[in-house]
Amino acid sequence: MDFPILTRVDVVPLHCSCGQLRGRARGISGRRGIRVVCYCDDCQAFAIFLGDADRILDAQGGTEIFQMPPARLCFDAGAERLACMRLRPGGLLRWYAACCRTPVGNTLSSPQVPFVGVIHSILDADSSQRSREEVLGPVRARVHGRFAKGDRTPLGAHDKIPPAMLVPFLKMILVARLRGEHRPSPFFDAHGEPSARPQVLAAEELRRIEATRDAPG
Repeated sequence: MDFPILTRVDVVPLHCSCGQLRGRARGISGRRGIRVVCYCDDCQAFAIFLGDADRILDAQGGTEIFQMPPARLCFDAGAERLACMRLRPGGLLRWYAACCRTPVGNTLSSPQVPFVGVIHSILDADSSQRSREEVLGPVRARVHGRFAKGDRTPLGAHDKIPPAMLVPFLKMILVARLRGEHRPSPFFDAHGEPSARPQVLAAEELRRIEATRDAPG
């Protein structure tokens, strides 16, 4: 079923599982962000690292993500709880709440690119009387489907990122940059450094996580 991309702008509460990290995402709508589901092996590994893959991932190993500019996010309480990790050197910065290991989002290493992929677990999109589709818009694409688990037939997922998704993504980045929505960012300080020091997984821990991810069944 296709849902319309709505233009209404909303403020959506943010909070981790234990409530110590709280904030708001403003300017939320299906036209001002891109809702996707990613089945990539790294997103699955991140969920396993956090220790609650069943809550984060769907039945086929997908993570629902809302892509948006970081300047539209702010944390009103518990910002010191933000933690950051990388699966390997040079990888995405993956942010989570250290208090309860709730995933927050993924960013690039440079604050100059106004992008954060906010993970569904911290978005309280169900707090209003409207559906997630009305608040966040439709799922625009299901990507990296070659890593999906189980029966992939009903997914309609793309093996990689479809070229058609690059246009709205680049448009979002360009418009956000022109509006100066790369700053302030809760993920980088005034000097452009990550607000929490990224911890890179040791090779042995990454191998353990990958083995868990790739285990049959």
